[in-house]
Formats: sequence, C-alpha cells, structure tokens
Amino acid sequence: MLANFIELFKKRDGATTLAYHHIWLENPQIKWGIIMRKQYWILLLLAICMISSCAPKESYTILYEAKKVEEEQTLKEQEIKKHFRIAYIPKVGNIPYFESVYEGVLEAAKQFDIELIYDVPTEAKAEIQMQIVEKAIQKEVDAIAVSVIDSKSLSPVLQRAREKGIKVVTWDADAEMSTRDLFVDMVDAENLGRHLMDQLALQTNEVGEFAIMTGSFSANNHNEWVKWIQTQWKEYYPNMKLVEVVSTNDDPQKAYAVAKTLLANYPSLKGIIGNSSVGPPAAAQAVKDTQKVGEVAVVGLSTPNLMRSYLHDGSAQVATLWSPKKLGYLTIALTQYLLTNKPITDNDVIQRVGAIRFEEQQRRIIMGEPIDFTKENVDQYEF
Repeated sequence: MLANFIELFKKRDGATTLAYHHIWLENPQIKWGIIMRKQYWILLLLAICMISSCAPKESYTILYEAKKVEEEQTLKEQEIKKHFRIAYIPKVGNIPYFESVYEGVLEAAKQFDIELIYDVPTEAKAEIQMQIVEKAIQKEVDAIAVSVIDSKSLSPVLQRAREKGIKVVTWDADAEMSTRDLFVDMVDAENLGRHLMDQLALQTNEVGEFAIMTGSFSANNHNEWVKWIQTQWKEYYPNMKLVEVVSTNDDPQKAYAVAKTLLANYPSLKGIIGNSSVGPPAAAQAVKDTQKVGEVAVVGLSTPNLMRSYLHDGSAQVATLWSPKKLGYLTIALTQYLLTNKPITDNDVIQRVGAIRFEEQQRRIIMGEPIDFTKENVDQYEF
C-alpha cells in the first residue's frame, strides 16, 4: 500500500515527492503524519469536486446595447399603459350608417380600455372637420381615426398631427397616403364599383338612361367608386347611357331633392345608382312619390334598415353594403395595434371581424366583400 502511495505522489509532485520518500523511510512518525495529512487534502478535494458537479449551472444575463434596451423599455411601458386616448371623427352626425359604425367603435373601445374623444361635424363640410382635428391635436390624443370628407383640405392638418407623434388612421374615406399611418377600407373599390354597375344593368336589361347620385365630389372613396362604375359601363354596357353624376353632400334632404330633379329632367330615365348611404333611400322615395315604381330601378350603397321598406314595396331593387359595425370595431382594433406596435399582416384574423387583407405598400386594409340585400333576404339583417 505504501509503495502505491509513493508511486502516486511521484507522478503528481515530481521532485518534491523524492524528498518526502527519504523522510518517510527514516522517520516513521513523520511518515504516518504526512500520509494522514495528504489523505485529508485528497478527501477535501474530492468533496469539493463532487459539490461543484452537483451545483446548478450559473445563469448568465445577456447584456444588450443601450439602444436596444431603450427600445425594449419603451415597448414595455406601452404595454403597461392601461388605456390610450383616440379621437374618433366621422364625416357627419345623424346618419344611420355612421351611427352603426359608432356601435362597433364603442364595442372595441370597451374591450381595449380606450378613452374615446368623440366629436362629430354637424354638416359634411371640410372646414368643420379640420377644426375638429385641430382640437384633437391640442388635446394631445394618442391617435386620430377619421373618415375624411375632403382629402386635399384635411391632409395638411393630419400631417401636423403625425409630426406631433399622433397616430393617424383613416377609415371609410382616405386622405393622402403620406399623411396617415393606415387606411381601413371596407371593400376593394374596383370590385365594388363594377358590382354596382352590374346590379343596375341586371335590373334594366342592360338598356336605357341612368344617373349616379354620389355622396361628395371631394371624397376619395366616392370618386373611386364612380370611376369604376363608369369603367364597367363603358366596357360592358353599350346600350346604356349615363346622363348625369350629381352630389348629395351626404344630406338626406338634398338627396331627395336631387332625385326628384333627375326624374323630372330625364323622363326616360331607367335607373339610379346611389353610392352613399343617403342616396338609395332618397331615390327610392322619389320614385315612389312620382309613381314610377317598376319604371325606374334603384340600386346602391345603404343599410338594410334604411332600405327595408323600399325593397319590399319594389321602389328599390338591391342595396349593397358591408357591416358598418364591423368597420368601426376593426378601425379601433387596428389603431390599438399601431399604438402598441403590434404587427399587421395579410390574412390576419381579427376577432369579431374575420380575415382581412393588408396591402403593405399602401398601408391599406380591406375588410372584406360587400353584401347584397334584396326583398328576399333583407329581414335577416338588422343595422
């Protein structure tokens, strides 16, 4: 046993072990004491090794660059923030379509704990809407969600809002792309415009004179729809004749007066397309009042509630729309996305709305496809 220890120490300690060997041979007491001391240190070393191998591995903290730490802290603070303040601005008040949109806005605001700053133009005039946006900027809201009356007039003030760090979301009607962060569109403009023309052509057997009642000549969405209505007409319906495009300013009383004038000025008129929610019901009422039911077809964009009685009595044939409530909900939900830096992707499925399309280059959302309401299905809908 002693010889084995000596060989071990020779290998580990080199020349020093030779000296220990000499001492051990000549001094038995020292020899035994040294052996015991060596055994103690060997056992201690073995114990330390065992403890080290059983101890949990040390976790290391990754050190980020200062800029990245700052960015992460900003995101964290935004997530912690309980609610944002969003200014919600439609084109005009007391219109059932915008009131239905507002129902969806309220639903989303409650879900996301958002404080709404709700201000409505008393008339669909650009100067009134500009003043409302200016007030929202002064209140230092986090975002402005607006249906634009006049893109040319409103775009500069929206740009000022963005320069102050306010997110700008347009919905229903757009501003200049460079002056907003996102546009929430209801449907694809080309598909909708072509579809409205097809609906009228179907009701008139593709012949005769027709007119278009647009909401406003300054609204981008109305102008786009009129453009595609006319494109479809020129491409596919040579036996139909467009006699006039008139504006209603989204005013129900003016829309009714415009419809009566069209019926008086064009006795051979076979159809009217209304591309804002006040147009079709006003045109249908005028057709009814002039006893031209069955002679003049009425189609266009409006709500089931506004068109129900006209569809049932035959003074209108088709009303087309999307869900205004879903539009309101989607607008606020996506504004929340922007405020919390949550990414938006094509084919995202949004709760209570469904899958959406996202055109990233234009920063444009398309909510979905339009719905046609007729006397057969209109009672299934309530908005």
